Parts: sequence; C-alpha cells; structure tokens
Amino acid sequence: MSQYKVSRVAAREIIDCRGWPTVQVDVYVDDILMGRADVPSGRSTGTHEAHVLLDGDKKRYYGLGVKKAVENISTIIGPEIEGLDVTEQRRIDFLMKGLDGTAQKKKLGANAIIGVSLAVARAGANCCDLPLYRYLNSNAHVIPVPLMNCLNGGKLTANDLEIQEFIIMPVGARSYGHALQMTSEINEQLRELVVEKFGILATNTGDEGGFATPLRGIWEPLEFMSKAIQKAGYEADIVFGMDCAANSWFNHQEKIYELDGKKYDREALIDLYKQACEKFPIASIEDPLMEEDFEGFAIMTRNFDIQIVGDDLFTTNIDRLRQGVAKGAGNALLFKVNQIGTLSEAFDAAEYAYRNGYGVQVSERSGETEDPIISDLVVALNSGQIKTGMPVRGERTAKHNRLLQIEEELSEVATYAGRNFAWKK
Repeated sequence: MSQYKVSRVAAREIIDCRGWPTVQVDVYVDDILMGRADVPSGRSTGTHEAHVLLDGDKKRYYGLGVKKAVENISTIIGPEIEGLDVTEQRRIDFLMKGLDGTAQKKKLGANAIIGVSLAVARAGANCCDLPLYRYLNSNAHVIPVPLMNCLNGGKLTANDLEIQEFIIMPVGARSYGHALQMTSEINEQLRELVVEKFGILATNTGDEGGFATPLRGIWEPLEFMSKAIQKAGYEADIVFGMDCAANSWFNHQEKIYELDGKKYDREALIDLYKQACEKFPIASIEDPLMEEDFEGFAIMTRNFDIQIVGDDLFTTNIDRLRQGVAKGAGNALLFKVNQIGTLSEAFDAAEYAYRNGYGVQVSERSGETEDPIISDLVVALNSGQIKTGMPVRGERTAKHNRLLQIEEELSEVATYAGRNFAWKK
C-alpha cells in the first residue's frame, strides 16, 4: 500500500540568474508541500541535449517564456502521477518519459519533466526525514573538489576569448571550507592582476562568475592564473582545468577550428593542448573537440595522462556514453540532469560511467537559480568533482554553502576528494 501518495503537483514560471524564464515545480503529499525544485537552463548547449520547451511568443520574453511547459505539468504530468508513491522515483520518471514518447522529450519538454523529477526526489527525501544526498545514497560521504572557472569566455561572456572556462581546482585543500578559502583568495589576486593590466571595468564577470577579461587565446589566461596562484601562495595545491566548448568555435563548413585568429585542424589543436599540458599543471580538459568527434576524443584519451571530459559529446545520455566507451573516447562524463530530463536517467548514465572506469563531474548550468540541488546530487554520487561557478554570486554561492552544510553534517564521515578527485587510468 502506498505510504506517501502524491496529492498534487503545481508549477510556475520563475526567472533564472540571467533574468530569463524557467520552471519551478512543487510536489504535495497528503496536501502538504514536500518537494520543490527549480530547473536550470544552459546557454552553451549540445545538439543532443533533451529539448527545452519554450513558448515562442516573441512579444513575451522574446519567445523564451515557459508557460507551455508549466501547463504540461499542470494538465498532463500532474494528473498522471497523482496517487503514486513519491518514493518510487524510477517509476515516476519512466512514466513521464513514456507520456512524452520522444527521444529528446520534445512533446512535454525536458524542462517540465526534470522539474517534476527533481521535486519528486526532494519530496521523497522529506517524507523519509532524510537529507537528499542520504536519501539517494546511504553511503554518500565524498565531498567534491570544486572546479572554479575563474576566467570566462565563449558563450558565457561578451569577450573575444573562445575557450569557455579556465579553471582552478584546489586539490591540496583539507576540506571544502578550506577549498573555498583558497579559491577566494586566489580570485582576489586575480582581480588585482586584471585591474592592473586592463582597468577596473575588466572585472565584470560572465554567466558563471568568472572574470570576462580581454585576455585572448590559451596562453594568456593560463599565465594569468599561474601568477594569481603564485601571489596567493598556493602553487603546490592547485591544478588547472579547461572547458574548451570547442564545438562553439569549430567552423562546421570548413571543418576547422578557429582560435585567436588562427586556424587549426584536429591534429594541430591536439598538439596545442599537449603543449599547454606540458607547461601548466592541467589535470582536466572538457570538450576539447567538436561534439561528434569520438575519434579525436579517443586519440586524446590515449595520449594524454589527464582527465578528458565529455559534455556536448555525451550530454548525460547513456546511449552517447556507450558510443564513447566502445571507442575509448574520453574518460569522464559531465553530469547535467537537465541534459537528459529525468534524475533516474542521469543516474543511469553516471552508473554506466563508473562501471566502465570513467569519472563523473557534476555540473551547474549557466542559467542557474538559488536552488542548490546539485550539491546534494554530487555527494549522493560520491563523484568527487563539481563545477558550480566562482563563489561570487547568489545562485553560485548557494551551492557552495550547501556543500559546507553537508560537510558539517557528515562530520568525521566526510572525505574531501582532494588529490584523488579524478578517474584512475
């Protein structure tokens, strides 16, 4: 007999950190609000991501409204899951997947389905009187290394830097709290360097809180980060990462990469990355090549002794990941729940990654809200890695502060991933 029956599902249109509409979902059990979740949205999106349903009314939010998705929750999804046990996450997720019936969830909208999926998970946790990370995994204990994208480019900013994120990873920290201290101090040193070279206006930030400077190419940003880390005194404790988002600067017509005024074929670009890894302590590169180049990813995976992460390549989709595993493309999955549309499917992809020796890197989206749910998800997955932006804006600090709370709750059981953050080759 069902113990925690869904009695009502409500939804509304809210705004994300960019001021654009997104979906918020409430799940009621016995007429009591037990779970609420906000849906993040991406700007740099892969072709194979699940479909975000927008209204298309150009007179309202320039067509970016989500009232159709909200209506689908209220009139289609809600009535179908009412009466089901809120703790039956997989049953509810796959019921919604069946209601939609399309590969990319184009009928109901992935932004509708994932909102309900995440709110159901929260409701289940609250009904069981457990924090979400513990509800999803009784053995949750790994506190992740934060990947702080301190210099932003690509679609996250309005500058000329093609590479989307230049990242610092405080692997030498003792705890998450110590990691935040280190990165905040480095960020202040970076700010001083930016002001010194470009002036105060260059300290504007991109979507995820990193400085949107006039730096160009690959060498300048890496040198800048190195100087800031040296000034802060943390050279022995930091490794670098990059989210190249190369699909966004790949010329699909000419089949060539265009970076800092130069053109690169695959071989030349891989050689550039190789040079960078030899000069700087780079430990992780995300999407170094365009989203269909499984072969190129495989070449890098074989020849680089670092983490090669697939975002646009895999889109948290187990079918895409299976292709990657079969071809040896990449060794880590970027985990974004809204890319696939249900929590169950995202966890299936993460489990498949683990079973095949891949790492899992949990990630925010550029269009976030104050909902810190990915902080619980990364601990539930014990993945040891999270991308959730620099700790300088509310929608980003909400995730960091939630991880501080979780670390405190776990106390001596907590294990900071530290130098063991990554996959094992």
